[in-house]
Amino acid sequence: MPSLPPFSRSEKIEDYAPECKPVLWREDRIEAADGVEIALAIGSIAVSGIDDSADPDIQADESLSKHVVIIYFQGNGGSLPPRLPALASILKLLQKARKSRNSRYTVVAVSYRGFWTSRGRPSESGISLDALAALRYVSNKRVSSLNEELRVVLWGQSLGAAVAASTAAKAICHDSDKDIGPASVVPRHVPISALVMETPFTSVRAMLAAIYPQKWLPYRYLHPFLRSHWDNKMVLRQIASSPSPAPKILILQAADDELVPDNHALDLESLGKDLKLNIQRVTVKSALHHDASVKRQGREQIINLLRHMG
Repeated sequence: MPSLPPFSRSEKIEDYAPECKPVLWREDRIEAADGVEIALAIGSIAVSGIDDSADPDIQADESLSKHVVIIYFQGNGGSLPPRLPALASILKLLQKARKSRNSRYTVVAVSYRGFWTSRGRPSESGISLDALAALRYVSNKRVSSLNEELRVVLWGQSLGAAVAASTAAKAICHDSDKDIGPASVVPRHVPISALVMETPFTSVRAMLAAIYPQKWLPYRYLHPFLRSHWDNKMVLRQIASSPSPAPKILILQAADDELVPDNHALDLESLGKDLKLNIQRVTVKSALHHDASVKRQGREQIINLLRHMG
C-alpha cells in the first residue's frame, strides 16, 4: 500500500531532519536490473565530528577499518521519511556503543518501486530486483571506501523481513553457484554478516489463512491466484542448503502483534534450529506489529547484534 497514508509519496527527508540529528540523510537514486529507477535514503554520522579519544571503552584498533552497512527494507505501507527518526536513533546509539574507533555504521534504506519517489509499480519480482540493486550498490563500494572492510546486515520489517531474507538467500546461494535468481543481477561475494527479521510471517499463503480462518470462506483457498508468494520457510531452507556461510539470524517478535499470529515467528525459529542455522528469536514485550524495534527491548537487541559486527 505505497500510497497509504495519503500524501506519503510526497514526504521529504528534510521534514524529519531535526529529529534525526546528528544523523544526516541524503537521497540517492539507482536503477534495478529491469531499468526501473528507485530511491534510497542513506544515513550516517560524520565520525570526524566526534572526539572519543578519552573513552577507555573504545579500543584503538589499528587493523583495517570496519564499515557496517545496514540495508533496511520497510513494511507494506507508507514511505521511508517517517521511518528515518527511528533508524537514526539506532545509529546514534550504535555510535556510542561501538567497540572500536575504526568502525562506522551506515543505513541504506530501500524504497521499493511504486513507493515514495521510486518509479514503477510494486510486485514480488520487481521488489526482489530493487533489493538486489541496493545490495549491488553497497557491494560496489558506493557508500564505503576501498580501505574499509565491508560487513552487510539485512534488516526488514514485516513484508521487508521476507525481502531481506530472500535477498540474503540469493546472494549466499549465488556465491556457492547454487543460483536461485537471475545470475546477472545478483552481486557476488557480498559479506552478509547478519539478517534481522522484524515481525516476520511464514508465508503470504499462511497469512491468508490467518486473516480468513473460517473454512467456509473462499478467500483462504485463493492462494494459487495471489500475485505475491513471499515464503520465509522456503528461504530459510535455501540459506541452509548453501555451502557458503550462513548469516546470524535475529527474529524480533512483537508480543502484542495485531497482524501476524504468534506461531509464525515460532515456526521460523523452530525450522531454523532444525536446519542448524544460527537463529535467535526475541519476543519484545508490549510491542505491536510496527514498533518492535522502537521499543527499548527490541532496539537493544538490534544494537547488541550490530555493535559486534564492527
